[in-house]
Amino acid sequence: MFLSSNLTSKIAMPKIYTQFTSANNFHSSRLKGKVALITASTEGIGYAIAKRLGDEGASVVISSRKEDNVKQATDSLRKDGINAEGLVCHVGDAEQRQKLFDFAKRKYGGIDILVSNAAVNPAVSPILETDEKVWDKIFEVNVKCSWLLAKEVYPELIKRGGGSIVFISSIAGYQPMEPLGPYSVSKTTLLGLTKAIASEVVNDNIRVNCVAPGIVATKFASAITSSEAGKEKSLSIVPMNRFGKPSEIASAVAFLVSDDASYMTGETLVVAGGTYAHL
Repeated sequence: MFLSSNLTSKIAMPKIYTQFTSANNFHSSRLKGKVALITASTEGIGYAIAKRLGDEGASVVISSRKEDNVKQATDSLRKDGINAEGLVCHVGDAEQRQKLFDFAKRKYGGIDILVSNAAVNPAVSPILETDEKVWDKIFEVNVKCSWLLAKEVYPELIKRGGGSIVFISSIAGYQPMEPLGPYSVSKTTLLGLTKAIASEVVNDNIRVNCVAPGIVATKFASAITSSEAGKEKSLSIVPMNRFGKPSEIASAVAFLVSDDASYMTGETLVVAGGTYAHL
């Protein structure tokens, strides 16, 4: 869930930057030659991440559960000049995950970057009134599948001599949001998963980081942004007093997977308009 302003710069930039007009229209060669795989990436934050990484020179592999969405998003990225491929993948399906990795290797020869963005929140209820099946589903997708994706991409990153993994958490991982208790706890877990994996793979030239978006007005966040009452309550904890934009989350991810963040691992970047973020 989850913020980059429409700034226009006329300042002379280093050669690496070929164009910079805004977070929605950014081109550079910072990620040239890299292959990035992004889950749940046909709309919202995931799509914005794919576009930003592609705009910075990466070849991107996108995925989601619906074939029509994959095709439309892939076509859209290509129209923007991005080298993009897409495949249907439900991250909870081991066979589909394997097909996604094989697809990326077949199309681009390997994988350098994994962005684990897929998440679910199938029901809204107080945490102690949450059905056990709902709890299990949330942790199955949001936590277990994130771990499995990292586990399964690890050998591919080793083959490339290193790489980068980014988990997408949430400000809710720091401040549980009522009535998103189970979802919030699952996102807190990703903060720990990031640190645990990072410390184990640091000598393999693999960096593992996390982004915790604030409240972004996407379809996924509509439960807390669609009504005036929900909007007012949500923004009450945001000093900047506005919802974030998917492109603002994408900017943080692009930084973390680039060499500009080469001395960062095991960290979580909070991109939440100043919202309090401490455990």
